Amino acid sequence: MTETCHKIIMGLHNFLKEYIHGFWDYETPKVMVVKNRTLGVIYRSVQFLVITYFIWYVFISQKAYQESETRPESSVYTLMKGSAIHGDEILDTVEYARPSEGGDVISTILRREFTFNQRQDTCAEHFNVAGANCTTDSDCVEGEVNFNGHGRRTGRCVQYYNHTFKTCEIQTWCPIEEYAVVREPPLEEAINFTVFIRNSIHFPKFKVLRGNIKDARNKRDIKRYLNKCHYDEESDPYCPIFRLGYIAAQARENFSELCNTGGVIGVFINWKCNLDLDPSHCKPTYSFRRLDLRKDLPDAGYYYRFAKYYSKDGEETRTLIKAYGIRLDIIVHGHAGKFSPIPTIISTVTAMTSVGICTIICDWIMLTFIDKNEVYSERKFDEVIKEPTNPIPTELSYINSFGSNHSDLSDGVPL
Repeated sequence: MTETCHKIIMGLHNFLKEYIHGFWDYETPKVMVVKNRTLGVIYRSVQFLVITYFIWYVFISQKAYQESETRPESSVYTLMKGSAIHGDEILDTVEYARPSEGGDVISTILRREFTFNQRQDTCAEHFNVAGANCTTDSDCVEGEVNFNGHGRRTGRCVQYYNHTFKTCEIQTWCPIEEYAVVREPPLEEAINFTVFIRNSIHFPKFKVLRGNIKDARNKRDIKRYLNKCHYDEESDPYCPIFRLGYIAAQARENFSELCNTGGVIGVFINWKCNLDLDPSHCKPTYSFRRLDLRKDLPDAGYYYRFAKYYSKDGEETRTLIKAYGIRLDIIVHGHAGKFSPIPTIISTVTAMTSVGICTIICDWIMLTFIDKNEVYSERKFDEVIKEPTNPIPTELSYINSFGSNHSDLSDGVPL
């Protein structure tokens, strides 16, 4: 046992000794020309791929020579315009646009459901509410509130309006919405409503402020232009006025279906500015995408409720309105870049360093797959124990056959 421990200790001692001595060794690359066509093709091919990657992708596509800013300051103002005849009513902006003051979120009402003449009273709970169906008063707990229902239970079991079955009585705004709702047809004319989107973006690092309205000589020219333009990617890309029908089509949505279910559409304003050019070239592009759950999923679409209150026969009364519509979320992305020597130097050094990967790959291929007789490895790695007494020649020489005194490894080496 003692002899085994002694061997282990001595082995560990020798290992640490060799490691400490080897830690202070110096390694330097050795230049060796290998005249092997296959290896040469691999080497030049890898070099070509690395150089092409840095020139085309890093420098041209990603503009790695630029200093960039990706968090600009932005403001959005929206305004909806249009009028529609709906039955005997003329609807204007006040009726269908929410909110009226504009912002980065704006919506328009496309369909409404009314519950008229609701008052604070007692009435039957809807039969689809869990635990609402009953046969006797004992089935209804007085004071119980079901948060999926409409109000507080009174403890009585009453007839469900004009039907034969019974449900628990509740204290709430009566009649309840599901029983007395009146649905109006959708506002199909809203397809021609327009949304004015004014966006200003500021890149503080470069002190550049830009807007999405076409440059003009004076305010009169701008006003004249905005009164007649509608955005189109091909014919009028710098107009900030969008038709709702165009937005729905670009988001690949059917406008008639949106009128029935509602939906949330994102309007993405993308600023990608190369400030090496004149700032006038910094202009936005637009994209549109549906953001809410699809129509084939539960609770899909967009709707909200609000009420109009009034007094009738001296009692507070309200009309409950459930509104379906399109909500537009204006989302702004910005990226600006400008030439800077620091990222240019870093990217250039990275590119030059990466070219060295070619040598590592080819050395591995040479020593692993080609060096069957270990001829290359013997000439690739030398160990110098002490300074030589005779000077070592430093010229790079070539050998064309096995057994020569030079350090060139050509196709004449038997493998």
